[in-house]
Amino acid sequence: MATSRSDLLSTTAWVVERPGPVDSSPLRRVERPVAEPGPGPGPGPGEILVEVAACGVCRTDLQLAEGDLPPRVRRCTPGHEIVGRVLSAGPGVGGFAPGDRVGAAWLASTCGICEYCRARRENLCPRSRYTGWDINGGYAGHTVVKASFAYHLPEGPPDEELAPLLCAGIIGFRALARAELPPGGRLGIYGFGASAHLTAQLALSRGATVHVLTRAEEARRLALELGATSARGAYDAPPEPLDSAILFAPVGELVPVALAALDRGGTLAVAGIHLTDIPSLNYDRHLFQERTLRSVTANTREDGRAYLAEAARHRPTVHVQRYAMSRADTALADLAADRVTGVAVLLAE
Repeated sequence: MATSRSDLLSTTAWVVERPGPVDSSPLRRVERPVAEPGPGPGPGPGEILVEVAACGVCRTDLQLAEGDLPPRVRRCTPGHEIVGRVLSAGPGVGGFAPGDRVGAAWLASTCGICEYCRARRENLCPRSRYTGWDINGGYAGHTVVKASFAYHLPEGPPDEELAPLLCAGIIGFRALARAELPPGGRLGIYGFGASAHLTAQLALSRGATVHVLTRAEEARRLALELGATSARGAYDAPPEPLDSAILFAPVGELVPVALAALDRGGTLAVAGIHLTDIPSLNYDRHLFQERTLRSVTANTREDGRAYLAEAARHRPTVHVQRYAMSRADTALADLAADRVTGVAVLLAE
C-alpha cells in the first residue's frame, strides 16, 4: 500500500497542563503537532495516522489529570479508547489502508524481546508504553498509533459504542480471567462504572450469577436492568458467598470487604491501575481457606483481540453519555463527581 505522509501539521487537542484537582482545570485545549517527537508531520515508520471519531473517557484519564498517576511526558494528551479512520500510513505498515476503521487501546507498545514479551505476557513488559500516558492519546482531532498495536474494527456499531470496549471492555475481560470465575459461578463486582458494566454483561453471557456492590443508586439500578441478581451498597455483604470478585473502584478499603465476601477458595482481582491504601488484613477472615488476592496489569493484544471477538458475539449494551470533544473537561468533572452512569464518550465535532 502507499506510504505517503500526511500534509496535516497540527491538530486541536486537550493536554494535561498542570495536574491537579479537576475543579482546578488541569486540562487545556491547544493546537499541537500531530506527531511529537518525531521526524515530521504524519506517521513515521510502522505508524498510522488516525482521524479520531470517538474517544472513551476512562477513570485513568481522570487520575492522570489529577496527578494520582504521575505524568510521564509533559503536556500529554489523555485518552486511550480511540475509534477512528486511517488517514495515512508510514513506511513498513501492512494490513491497514486509508479509510479503515481502527481502534487504539491502553497498551501502545512493548519491547518485544524481554522474557515477558517472549512468554506472551507483554502486559508485564518493563519497557511497555501506554496511550495517553507515555504518548499522546485520543482527546484530539488526530493521533498517531503504532500499527502493530492497533485493532481492526467492524463497520456497523456506532463509534461511541465501540470506544469503551477498547479499555473498559478489554481490562474487564482480563480481570474476569484473573478472578478465575468457575463455570456458572457467583461473581461479585465492586464499583459499577464503565468497565464493570461491560464485565457484568460478559460474565452473564457466560452463565454466571452477578452481584454488584456499589455506592451510587443509579448504578445499582443499571446493574439490575442489565441482569445482575442483586445490587447493594459497596460495603454491604452480598446475599450469598462469592466464588470470585473484581474490584473496579479505586478504594483500598474495599479489599478486605471483598475478601470477606469470598467463599472458600475464592479469588479477588483488583482491576485498577491506581488504588488507595489497603487497610490491615486479618488472616483468618480475609485470606485463610485459600482465598486469593490478585492484581490486574494492563492487557495483552491477545486479550484485546479475544475480547473484541467475544463482544461481537454477545453484543453488550453500552450505556453511553455523549460529550462533544470540546467538552472533555466537563466529562472528566462529571466522572469525578459520579455523574456518569455507564461510560462517557467524547465525539468528534
